[in-house]
Amino acid sequence: MPPRGRAVNDSLTPENLTTLAAALAEGRRATVYLREPNPSLGLPDGTSAKVVSIDGNTVTISPKGVNDELPYEAEELRITRTAASPPAPAKRVPAKKVAPPSAAGPARTEAAPAKPITAPVPAKSVVDQPKAVVEQTRAQPQQQAARRAKKAPGGVSVTIHAGAENDWSVTVTQGAKRPTKAQPVSPESVSRAVRELGDPIARDAVEAVISHAREEAARRVAELSRQLEEARTTLAALEQDV
Repeated sequence: MPPRGRAVNDSLTPENLTTLAAALAEGRRATVYLREPNPSLGLPDGTSAKVVSIDGNTVTISPKGVNDELPYEAEELRITRTAASPPAPAKRVPAKKVAPPSAAGPARTEAAPAKPITAPVPAKSVVDQPKAVVEQTRAQPQQQAARRAKKAPGGVSVTIHAGAENDWSVTVTQGAKRPTKAQPVSPESVSRAVRELGDPIARDAVEAVISHAREEAARRVAELSRQLEEARTTLAALEQDV
């Protein structure tokens, strides 16, 4: 009966981690692959993932199709998409037949020296495998909880801008993202918002701009009223001359 094939440990080796870290340091893309499926995220085994960072034996990756960064242990990843094939079992050498003695007398036969049968030895012995499986099982709940935890959003900056014509707008910047497109807002909503903040400096600054705009608007109304009155007087004089 031929011997059963032994499982091959194709997880990331210390040499693989060193190579991946060097690629990150040079700004090159480093890719690894999942050894086991992740049903909660719908990821089959062999899914490719971009390496984000390496900390000791923990590799933070961004799997394909997942908009998040997840921590994995080196034992859960491999450097190739497909799993390594188990080593082929060693061929058994049949025993050499010895010819029966002839009638003339016993013939001297020399048995051929037995050839040593060698087989590749896996990186980890079979005895060590149960211990590794137990340790990996204990670490799985903590790893899954870390994967479910999402990154906290970055800080938010809200910028209020007042134009020369008393036109107000607001832009929002979140973390390292680009500011959003400026959205127009009314002076009344800006004044009400800064009063709710309770910051006297911000309130006085906004009220000063709005007060100046109000005075300019009143001055313009007075000027237009004066011009309108002059136009009416001129029109009345022209109608009398007709």
